[in-house]
Amino acid sequence: MTVVGIDDTDSRERGMCTTYVAAQVAERLRRAGAVVDRLLLVRLNPAVEYKTRGNAALAIHTDCDPARAFEIARARLEDLAETADERTNPGLVVTADDPDDTPDDVCDFAWRAIREHLEPADAVALIERYGYRSWHADDGRGRIGALAAIGSWRALEDWTYEQISYRKSERWGTPRAVDHESVFDAADWGRPEVWDTVDRGENDTVCVPHTPGPILHGIRGDDPDAVRAVADRIASEPVASSQLFVTNQGTDVHLRDGALGSVTDDHAYRVDGRVSSAPETRRGGHVFVDLEAADGGGGDAGEPARLECAAFEPTKRFRDRVRALRVGDRLTVCGEVARGTLKLEKFAVRDLVTTERVTPTCPDCERRMKSAGRNQGYRCRDCGTSTDGKAEQPLERDLEVGWYEVPPCARRHISKPLVRGGFDAPTHPER
Repeated sequence: MTVVGIDDTDSRERGMCTTYVAAQVAERLRRAGAVVDRLLLVRLNPAVEYKTRGNAALAIHTDCDPARAFEIARARLEDLAETADERTNPGLVVTADDPDDTPDDVCDFAWRAIREHLEPADAVALIERYGYRSWHADDGRGRIGALAAIGSWRALEDWTYEQISYRKSERWGTPRAVDHESVFDAADWGRPEVWDTVDRGENDTVCVPHTPGPILHGIRGDDPDAVRAVADRIASEPVASSQLFVTNQGTDVHLRDGALGSVTDDHAYRVDGRVSSAPETRRGGHVFVDLEAADGGGGDAGEPARLECAAFEPTKRFRDRVRALRVGDRLTVCGEVARGTLKLEKFAVRDLVTTERVTPTCPDCERRMKSAGRNQGYRCRDCGTSTDGKAEQPLERDLEVGWYEVPPCARRHISKPLVRGGFDAPTHPER
């Protein structure tokens, strides 16, 4: 078995798409008489500054001779990669290993590429150690993703699928002709096995990109036959070609378990804590709330560790979930930390504050009592009745225990939608 790893062929300004390049390589391999078993679409660390959009790397599993596969793949990369963009630094790695026999340190490299920050030298060291064929342009940063994609098959366990349909090349850069209603009908037909096709709250066809690249639409889900069927039900301009990818999208594999006092920028975490400030809506519509360690520890000078969390404007109605939080609520929050702030992707309510302390009411006249002075309780000035402190009353909440998530229009490729299940509490999925 031969594995072809590819990364970093697209450009934010000029377009292209590494999935398209991989699909083109796979097609050339088939024309050469090779069997292509599968294509992997592997999302790497979403916090990496060098990414274009979704930080995807690709791997092709084929029975083609490694030397011939390298020749075919290199020719396609040299032809299609947008190297006119100085930020595009494509890389190609080809191995003769069976995907199930990938060396342990290459598998570990894949894990690190999904959760950490690596340098080209890290990839080069492994490439040279195992004598893998490789090619790169410019600084060859794409070799990181190419090698990570190779190691991912044995490293990861949770896989989903995406059926990507591509446009005819003469249409690239023009508005996409996709029937809006047919996308929503197809999404309804395919749910729950197929997810994140549309956002009903925003009336948005999430599966249709807005970039100038070759993709017409991409359908994601847990079942390969279902994603193909949903793609076929969408009415649109002619489809030039399509390809099924096995992918780690929608798996939350980028999240690591962390503690409030030890999170670092440019990594993604799952963290427990207690709400310590009332949610605040700031300029631009972004909503911020502070979390502190539930046990009161983890900070400097005896102070509880704290972490600012944010639901930014693009998360739309999810911000209302954050606004509904109250001081004392216990949460698990998930997201990437940047500049000391965790950008919320989802959160779980573990325990809700259900009562609040209020100024007591006089039992005789039912009027609100007044403070009798510092640490002297409350007194009714009309009736003379008194009480030692505030009273507790039930608090109506707009939240329930369980998981809440950003809507499909704001979801990161790698973030796991609640509709997939497997969570440790009740879920409140977005549609």
